[in-house]
Amino acid sequence: VQLQASGGGLVQPGGSLTLSCTVSGSSFSVLTMTWYQQPPAGRRDWVAVITSTGVTNYHDSVKGRFTISRDNVANTVYLQMNSLGTYDTGVYYCKASRKKLGRDGYDDYWGQGTQVTVSS
Repeated sequence: VQLQASGGGLVQPGGSLTLSCTVSGSSFSVLTMTWYQQPPAGRRDWVAVITSTGVTNYHDSVKGRFTISRDNVANTVYLQMNSLGTYDTGVYYCKASRKKLGRDGYDDYWGQGTQVTVSS
């Protein structure tokens, strides 16, 4: 399974960005997709998740500002980020989780990350 993240860049505080993560090598519709943020010198932490059935959940720090969505035809998950602040700066990673066949648990696959810098 390969994941290709894109869409990062430099944006001013209050601005918006949309990240994309395209998956290949797996049936996309069965995957749970998660976006993570890793701030500079910080720990990678999840920010938004969408299940195979479209159920979403958000970290408290991004609720009301970020929206995760998926396109099962394009095999792509998106993260719409609005009202960005300097605290949103970091490398954003997408993760695909696929349930193990016949066993408990999930196999996780990571993309390479895309840099988001919020600065004036």
